Amino acid sequence: MNPPTIGVEEEFFLVDAEGLPTPVSGAVLEQLGDGASEHAHHELQRSQIETDTEVCGMLTEVEAELRRCRRDVVKAAEAVGARVASSGSLPTGPPAQPQVTPKRPYIELERDYQQLTREQHVCGCHVHVGIDDPELAIDVLNRSRQWLPAVRALSTNSPFWGGVDTGYASYRHEVWSRWPISGIPEPFASRADYDDAVSVLVRTGAVDAPGRLYWDVRPSARYPTLEFRVADACLTVDGTLVIAGLIRALAMTCSDDARRGLPLPARRHELIRAAAWRAARYGLGADLIDVTKRLAAPARDVVEGVLAYVRPALETTGDWHLVSGGVARMFDHGTGAVRQREAFNARGSVEGVVDFIVEQTAV
Repeated sequence: MNPPTIGVEEEFFLVDAEGLPTPVSGAVLEQLGDGASEHAHHELQRSQIETDTEVCGMLTEVEAELRRCRRDVVKAAEAVGARVASSGSLPTGPPAQPQVTPKRPYIELERDYQQLTREQHVCGCHVHVGIDDPELAIDVLNRSRQWLPAVRALSTNSPFWGGVDTGYASYRHEVWSRWPISGIPEPFASRADYDDAVSVLVRTGAVDAPGRLYWDVRPSARYPTLEFRVADACLTVDGTLVIAGLIRALAMTCSDDARRGLPLPARRHELIRAAAWRAARYGLGADLIDVTKRLAAPARDVVEGVLAYVRPALETTGDWHLVSGGVARMFDHGTGAVRQREAFNARGSVEGVVDFIVEQTAV
């Protein structure tokens, strides 16, 4: 059986020479032209832009696509006097004045959620894994929940907010958690159960469309994929590639468990939520919660448990050395959050951190 397809969406900040958010996404998209702009889109704020790769079969293809997308956006931003920064939060942001993109969905979002929308100035990395069986997609969602906090810990890349160190490795997680429908969802009995839940949420006005379900994992509202939204925007292409490969292997392993008829492990939702918060707070820098054992454990042990679980899938795709090696480098040299703090210590200001992020984004 061929591995499932994979595609990656990356969100970026657009900043000026001083490292402040600059509302030029429209001009950047114009610079990209018709061809490249097929893979670049407006985001909620005019100081943000999103790219998406082609549907890929191998991680080598994903890498080429990620580098192409970043290269194109960096070039277009430079043409209008802006720079591109890949981070879950912008050290100098959010913007002092609202910069909501003047398109109907975003205008309606601001109308309904007011200041929450205006302060929603964070960027994520979304990984789509091709699963065209709707029931299987729900089964994989249910089975993947317990492993997502560890993925979050690896992807942490948003320690600064509004010019200060928040003390979190992923402050983006805290910002996202303010939305009424967010975080890691509870399990669903079936696709019909999921569809009913979505229908009720839309009918009651809790969300205006399925695309507003800001869960960390969800069936895509547009594609036959399961969309994993747990990760911060990663500092480098290499970091994104490790997270993407790990997530696809997780989906493959959960799919295999479902097809073999293995029972769904019973995990307390409260414990999963606590594990997600711990991962956002500390990244890899302290004990995490091992949801499978219901214990606190060193981050390395928890992450190695995830790697052991998905290793057969990574070996099937030929990605074991890439992903395990990338994870090892994160422990040796730090996640994006650690490296941002090191940049602050070396350069002495949050503006210097933004310069560092811009440099790393283009690597």
